[in-house]
Amino acid sequence: MAVIDEVIRVEGDNSLSFGNYSVSQKQKVNEFEALGDVYKVKTHNEITRLEKNGKLLIETVPGATVHNLKVSEKNIIFSAEGYDDTQVTLELASDVSYKIYVDDVNIGKMKANLSGKISFSVDLSTVPKSIRIEKI
Repeated sequence: MAVIDEVIRVEGDNSLSFGNYSVSQKQKVNEFEALGDVYKVKTHNEITRLEKNGKLLIETVPGATVHNLKVSEKNIIFSAEGYDDTQVTLELASDVSYKIYVDDVNIGKMKANLSGKISFSVDLSTVPKSIRIEKI
């Protein structure tokens, strides 16, 4: 896979792909309408952040490219590529537990804090890793 040249796009399966970890200049799209929602994305080599309807959905530090993001009631599925150890933060339901899988390996479970955020680290490279977060 490769970085996303258009900053954010809807894929043929109605998933979202966004981000470009290879640029040093900030790129952003403020009002991207897709699938009945409004998204805001900013990305560069230091951070990639996606908001949905004014609320944080996912953030990576340093920046990453996220491919085929799908969000449902039970899980979030995407693949990501980037450089080195990357902190991933998602805003989900507060006080709910989630299992986290990287390349189909369960790396543990985590309970979202009162604001609904969970954070975990994943070692990214130019070969995308599949990530799945399942509500318990």
